[in-house]
Amino acid sequence: MKIARFSSADNDPRYGIVDDEELVVLAGDPMFAGYETTGERVALADVRLLAPVIPRSKVVCVGLNYAEHKAEMDTISAPSNPLIFLKPNTSIIGPGETIQIPPVEGRIVHEGELAVVIGRIAKQVKAENAKDYIFGYTIANDISARDQMFADGQWARAKGYDTFCPIGPVIETEIDPSNLQIETFVDGEPRRKGNTRDLLHGIPELIEYISDVWTLLPGDLILTGTPAGLGGFVDGQTVDITIEGIGTLSNPARNRA
Repeated sequence: MKIARFSSADNDPRYGIVDDEELVVLAGDPMFAGYETTGERVALADVRLLAPVIPRSKVVCVGLNYAEHKAEMDTISAPSNPLIFLKPNTSIIGPGETIQIPPVEGRIVHEGELAVVIGRIAKQVKAENAKDYIFGYTIANDISARDQMFADGQWARAKGYDTFCPIGPVIETEIDPSNLQIETFVDGEPRRKGNTRDLLHGIPELIEYISDVWTLLPGDLILTGTPAGLGGFVDGQTVDITIEGIGTLSNPARNRA
């Protein structure tokens, strides 16, 4: 089931279940209120899709979680355990929203990733129980000011700018995440390609590891890592990330005024 968060006319953001070219409008946030419907249907063409979730506390990212990408980044020493870091929830934008490129030197890089949406409070969860804490999955773009990563010696600034975490277009609640193709394009040119079967640290392991460090709250995201490939983009280009079974997340980029 695909869940969208959307706005239309003068309405506040609402939630709906995607049904072909329409949305079945829900009475509330399904993460907390379930799937009660209002009886209303709206055409997808008549609404604006928003970020499908705004994390209540944090976006947890996993670095170097594909072997080929880890080899690409051989200048960074990676531990055997998952390499985790945080993005602020202020970095979140939705489908179609503009990535604002800050006035910094060096490359701005896209990283198309499968994102896990946490559905309930998770603390010290065992891997075998991890699926009980997952609400669903969406697409994320872990944007990075790559040269700042190396200059700073840590990643908070380089990955934490406003607009540096596009997500969407929907949350898929029923997909099997173990064998999904991920492809990233810039202005239609293929840039990155991989499959979640090649994750070095799988999703249950990540939830166990991360929930031992931080309590995960409903709506928090775990970005599972990017496959290898050419990652740069510049002002005026559009980044498209497609994950089979979920859809395509598309965002234009502009230099920040």
